[in-house]
Amino acid sequence: MIKFDNVSKRYPGGHQALSQVNFELGDGEMAFLTGRSGAGKSTLLKLIMLMEKTSQGEIVVNGKNLARMPRDQIPFYRRRIGVVFQDHQLLFDRTVFDNVALPLQIEGYPKHEADRRVRAALDKVGLLKKEKMNPMALSGGEQQRIGIARAVVNRPQILLADEPTGNLDPELAAEIMNLLEQFNQVGVSMLIASHDLSLITRLSHRILTLHNGQLINDATYPVPPGAGRRAEAERCPGSAQ
Repeated sequence: MIKFDNVSKRYPGGHQALSQVNFELGDGEMAFLTGRSGAGKSTLLKLIMLMEKTSQGEIVVNGKNLARMPRDQIPFYRRRIGVVFQDHQLLFDRTVFDNVALPLQIEGYPKHEADRRVRAALDKVGLLKKEKMNPMALSGGEQQRIGIARAVVNRPQILLADEPTGNLDPELAAEIMNLLEQFNQVGVSMLIASHDLSLITRLSHRILTLHNGQLINDATYPVPPGAGRRAEAERCPGSAQ
């Protein structure tokens, strides 16, 4: 589904965001991407979305080499990928329903089909009864659910999430992760960037750990309580402060 082959990314000015990263994410697999702030998590996700291009190496998604993708094919490629952001990126001059419908409107779906998909997505995230409300009237956790519904409304093959629980308390964060797992269980491949080791090490999924742009660990958890933080501290001296 996603393959990184010796991928590096250097930004103008010399910042080395990623260095020789290699991994594969299988069809229907769910994995977490973790590491300290600045480790390269967001850059890695941007490379998959073709918001950035590699400096070295190849990324293959669904059999397509991203470096060789024609520019006019990029919008179609992105439509098969759902993205969930930490800050939701909702439009507060539109209703919950209209926020979720936006990707389908861009793709030109017939209204009756778009309406059906939007309500199905809102029902899945538990917000169907709030479709006419303004997102500003909802809690942070509910706003994140709107973002998830919007990301999955066009039934993507891949879902990327960049710190989707970063602004939530532990209970709400666990609810959001449980919701993401439900989408994975119906076949959606997922790569989720998160710094919350206390949460993700309790889940039975693969964890890819970045440190200074390098992939330093690839393991499947859960692990004994506290071991995740101890292992991270050992791999990244000073990171457990």
